[in-house]
This record gives sequence, C-alpha cells and structure tokens, in this order.
Amino acid sequence: MNIRKNHRPNCMLWLFILCSVFIPYKIHAQSSVYYPGPADAWAHRSPQMVGMNPALVQEAVDFAIASETQQPRELALQIALSFSREPYNDIIGPTKTRGPATGLIIRHGYIVAEWGDPKRVDMTFSVTKSFLSTVTGLALEEGLIRNLHDPVKEYMPTDHFDSEHNAKITWDHLLRQTSGWDGTLWDKPAWGDRPPGNDRWAWPNQPLDEPGAKFKYNDVRVNLLALAALHVWRKPLPVVLKEKVMDPIGASNTWRWHGYRNSWVTIDGQRIQSVSGGGHWGGGMFISAYDQARFGYLTLRRGRWKDQQIFSENWYDLATTPTEANRGYGFMNWFLNTDRKALPSAPESAFRHVGAGSNIIYVDPENDLVVVTRWIQGNKLNGLVQRVIAAIEK
Repeated sequence: MNIRKNHRPNCMLWLFILCSVFIPYKIHAQSSVYYPGPADAWAHRSPQMVGMNPALVQEAVDFAIASETQQPRELALQIALSFSREPYNDIIGPTKTRGPATGLIIRHGYIVAEWGDPKRVDMTFSVTKSFLSTVTGLALEEGLIRNLHDPVKEYMPTDHFDSEHNAKITWDHLLRQTSGWDGTLWDKPAWGDRPPGNDRWAWPNQPLDEPGAKFKYNDVRVNLLALAALHVWRKPLPVVLKEKVMDPIGASNTWRWHGYRNSWVTIDGQRIQSVSGGGHWGGGMFISAYDQARFGYLTLRRGRWKDQQIFSENWYDLATTPTEANRGYGFMNWFLNTDRKALPSAPESAFRHVGAGSNIIYVDPENDLVVVTRWIQGNKLNGLVQRVIAAIEK
C-alpha cells in the first residue's frame, strides 16, 4: 500500500522561523548604531578600532592644520574685505575673532581624531543655512506648511510677496535659492548681494529671473526664508531649533543663533528677532565643532537619532536632490557631489554643509564618515577628504 506523504511545509512554522531570525537581526542592526550621549559624552576610538590606519589619519590631521586659511582671524575684518565691492556692506550683526584650524574625524559614530579647539564657539557663516532649512522642514512635517510648492505669500501677513513677480515664489524656491525675489529686507536690497559685472549703475536694474529658473546665492533671500519661517512658527527659530533638534541630539548649551540689530518684528504682541542665515553682515550661528559634528552625524543618519526621527527620511531625500538650476545643490546649504565634480576624491553620494572661512561639515554615507573642518582653505578640502578616505583600510 502506497502511503502518500504531504511534503508541503507548515506555513505558520516557517513564518515563526523567519520572524525569530530576521526581526531580532533588524533590531540588533538598528541598536548597533552608536549615538553619542549628551554634551561631552562622545566616545573616542583609536583609528584601528574603526578600520583606519593611524599613521594616515595623522597625516590627514596634519594636512588640515597646515591648510589653515590665511584670511584674518578678526572676522569683522574678513567680512569687510570679502564683500568690499558691495554697496550695502555695513555689518549689522555680531561678529567675533575666530580660533585656530579645528576639526574632527568621526567614523561609525566614534571620534577618531580631533585638532585645534573643538569646544570653541565660533561663527559658522553659511552652515547656518542648513539649520534654517531644517527648521523649515520641521514646519512642513508638523503641518504648519501644507506643501513646499505653495506660494509663500499665502503664509505671510506682510507685503514681501505682494508684487506679481514675488507672488509666484514658493517655499521650494526659497529653500533651493532659485526664488529671484525682488525687494529689500533689513535695509539690504537683494540686487546688492554679490552683484554681477562692474557697471555699478546697472546693478539696481538687473533683469528678474523667473522663480525656479536660476540659482543665485543670495543672503537677502535666505534671510527672507528665515522671516517667513518665523511667521509660520510664531516663535523664535533658535527656540524651535533647540527644542526640536539640538536638545534631542545632545548638543551643548553654548551655541547661539543671531540676527541683526534691525531684524526685530512683533508677532502675537511679542518682539522677536528674525535670525540670519549666515554671517554675510554678521550674525548667524555661533557654534562649536563638536555641535557641528552632532548635526553632521544627524544628517549622516538620515534624520534619525537613537529611537527618534528628528526629521523624516523624505526630507533627507528632498534635501539631497538637486534641480536643473544647480546640479550640485539641494536645499540650503546641502552641497552635493554630483558627478564627483566638487570633490573628485569623494563618493558621489557624499555631501557637505558649507560656510565661509571655510567652515565645512563633510558627510560621507558610503564610508560612514563625518569630518568637520574649520578655517581651512577652500581649495584644500578635496586633499583632506582624499587623505581621510585613504586612511580607511579595505
């Protein structure tokens, strides 16, 4: 008598086996990612412990120190010299004297090397823009902004977007520096920021670009985004940043975000300073290299910090997506490495938060790296990145 055996697997048994194997693995993979504790509770590891060659790491550090910018340490003087050709170049926000060449190398979340004075609070110039775009993104995720392609005019009680040209400008345009906004803010006309050519009489009459059509790095328009975000949040942006980002990632209490002496507005009966998106006319973020590194590490982890999603992965994807107007730029101030043009030594997936000085937070998902480098000559960054990546043992 033939006995027919049923070889069909028990589906419930297989489901149990798969769950018992893969779910714990996923949990372990997430929990194995190291995140530093608050303030000084950031673990150091020797280069060997994170798969790096100690001699080559030291070579990278030495290179960064030797590549310190030759610009003045008195940053008020540096600003004055950098923007001397601009017609409205008076400084209206705070400045300070900077420290020495400073930085950190972080791999797998651990501090591998540091130099200079990473606790020192210094101006970070346009790295501030990355903090500004982040608080704008949080407004979107909390429903205060309905859609990035909405006209900003719909959210503003002021007349900054009343003209036919300015009425077309969306949040996305401001975030990508493609707005072409026309006007004056805090006594600084948009046309006076980095005006093209040498015909000074033509500067005020530059043709207006259609919103979204052309990238133009312009701090007046950046500051307009800060004002618009303030009106959406209805409270100081440094408070939003502290509560939503800096406290959750364990940043120190030493950073400050400044505006200008004339950038005060009244909202709900309270006088609030509208902060600036950089240090072009003074102001902006004053922050330590350690706190810069925390923000860089947050962006390396796509907005996640331990068990909290500070900003969504969707926002990360938008911030790292360029437009045709500038293939090397996402949201402010996420500089991309599209086609490896900016940094030939780095993977195309790498990006960086950039400010004058130079102040740079280099983020490299492929190599699980964050490098903060402050007061380095801008044309030396690729050499530093090349040396850091060369130190990774394959």
